[in-house]
Order: sequence, then C-alpha cells, then structure tokens
Amino acid sequence: MSKIDKDELEGFTKSCHELILSQQTFSLSTASANGVPDISYTPFVRDRTGLFYIFVSELASHTANLLNNPRASIMIIRPESESPNLFARERAVFCCNVKEIRPNAEIYTTRLNMLQDKFGEVVSLLRSLSDFHLFELQPQSGRYVVGFGRAFTIDVKDGSLSHI
Repeated sequence: MSKIDKDELEGFTKSCHELILSQQTFSLSTASANGVPDISYTPFVRDRTGLFYIFVSELASHTANLLNNPRASIMIIRPESESPNLFARERAVFCCNVKEIRPNAEIYTTRLNMLQDKFGEVVSLLRSLSDFHLFELQPQSGRYVVGFGRAFTIDVKDGSLSHI
C-alpha cells in the first residue's frame, strides 16, 4: 500500500465532502428491538455541524426500529452509473447515535424547513401527517472508501480523513 501525502489526503477529503453533498438520499441500516437487521433508504439533510436529519413515517419499519433502538448505520454511495468499478464504489459510511426531535423542540421547525428547502412542497404535505417523525443522526465514527486500498477514517468532529 502506498503512502498518502498531505496534498493527496486533502484531495480525498474534498472528494468525500463532495460525495456527501452530491447525494439526496442515503441507505439506512437499523435493527429491531430484537436485533433483526433492516435496510432501507431515506432522503436527508445535513447541518453545518455534520448532523444528519431525516423525516420518516411510522409505516416504515426503520421508524419503529429507531424509536426502540436509537443506533443506525448510514451509507452514502456513488451511483452505479458513475462508478468505473462496481467492486470498489466510492462511499462514506457512518455509525450514528439517533435521537427523535419532538415537535416542541426549538430546532424542529428549522430542520423541517431545511428538508423543505431541499425537497420542496412534498415536505409540506408530510408535515401535516401525524405519523412522521424527525430524527437527528449524530455520527460517532465514519469511513470513506474511494477504491481498492483507498480507505480512510473520517474524523466526525472536523471531517478530516486519515488513511487506514
């Protein structure tokens, strides 16, 4: 494995941030109260501090899972059509602690407004439905993979990378 110099590392850090910014949804892995794994996807927004927010329905199994087991793994991955090698797709994966943001919380409205700004009027409709929950996902650890032998740990505090 070759040594990564500072300039290369800065380039990979920029690429990681660009990947996250370029996607509107992520894969969401949760587990039921009994530990049964479940994977799905959901639209998201990310605030300036690096926290992710999702607004999901009780009709989706991941919502009950998050309410009962507030841990999740998320994956933001380069689309297949943009990937030269499907065995080494560019991706960022985060293990997260999750908390529900209740409607009476100070940030509830601002985060829903962020979602509405990004996804449009559909969020306005979803806000009127009583079965939707707003969740905050706080990354605890992260990994960025950009190809074979190109894996990095993401510092969740500042977004910097270190080569694995």
